[in-house]
Amino acid sequence: MDQLKVTIALIIAVLLQWTLRNVAEPFAYIDFPLIIVVYAALQRDAVKAILFGAFSGLAIDALSGGLLGANGFSKTLIAYAVSELARRVYLDNLLLRIPVIAGACLVDDLIYFGLHRLLGQEPSGQAVLTISYSLIGTTIAGTAIYLMLDQFLTERTGGGGNRRRENLSSRRQSRRRNPIRLGK
Repeated sequence: MDQLKVTIALIIAVLLQWTLRNVAEPFAYIDFPLIIVVYAALQRDAVKAILFGAFSGLAIDALSGGLLGANGFSKTLIAYAVSELARRVYLDNLLLRIPVIAGACLVDDLIYFGLHRLLGQEPSGQAVLTISYSLIGTTIAGTAIYLMLDQFLTERTGGGGNRRRENLSSRRQSRRRNPIRLGK
């Protein structure tokens, strides 16, 4: 059921990316599909994250009329890198997810503009200005969307409506053995 919800969120993110840039200029700097791709990659399912990255990148490329495959390649690469990072490092805390989304946005934009430069295409806008605004907008929007997705996708525990909260949870503490054994 959670996979269906994340898939619907990805489709909504692609549609928002396509339509909101025509409504207001600041929305053009928020990469909604990247936020959902990184969220899917943080769930530790690499295949699903890579498919989401490829689908969303190619959809954005097809709808925007830009270099076909540049967004697809960059989002697929980001999905793989973040899923491998999430598999090795405990990233279930919201405070740890903020630098991950910021780093993913920075690397995604660098790859996107690098591919345009490599293939001799002229990307729209100035690279430094677009990357900096995209980094700020996507990080702020991504944090808010992660809070909403965590609240929406967590299962209810009990009749009181209490939800399992791991957004700002403390670190896991390892169990320590007592070095002094009495009685043996």
